[in-house]
Amino acid sequence: MFRLSRAAEYGVRGILYLASNYSEDKVSVIEEISKAQDVPLPYMAKLFQTLARKGFVKSFKGQKGGFVLTRHPKEISLLEVIEAMEGPIFLNVCLFHEGYCPRDKVCSVHEVWAEAQKRLVDYLRGCNFAEMAISAAKKTKAFNQKKGGPK
Repeated sequence: MFRLSRAAEYGVRGILYLASNYSEDKVSVIEEISKAQDVPLPYMAKLFQTLARKGFVKSFKGQKGGFVLTRHPKEISLLEVIEAMEGPIFLNVCLFHEGYCPRDKVCSVHEVWAEAQKRLVDYLRGCNFAEMAISAAKKTKAFNQKKGGPK
């Protein structure tokens, strides 16, 4: 089964939280992010250290410390964040590089894997965090209205 690691999933959720609350001068504290995304604080803190090293967030220390995105959410693709946490996406080991699998020149399934991977990567590259933040806000509003909660 192809699936993201928990670290990648939580990293995406953390970036989405910052994108949903984006302002160039808005600093979000890790406790707030962790609570909002229902991720254990130590784990989220560790993930944000990785995201900072990879250049997605900048950290500020001290009483007014926290995290901000280093780029506008529309400039950050879902693919970038996933690959920062996981490495390159491969649907099958035969796609690691040409010749990795001795059958890649004669295997008709290899072409299917290659096309599926290309489409997935292209789709994820086209998903940006600004659009996902807008979608998340709409879904949250609709959910809250349905439940009779805050609009």
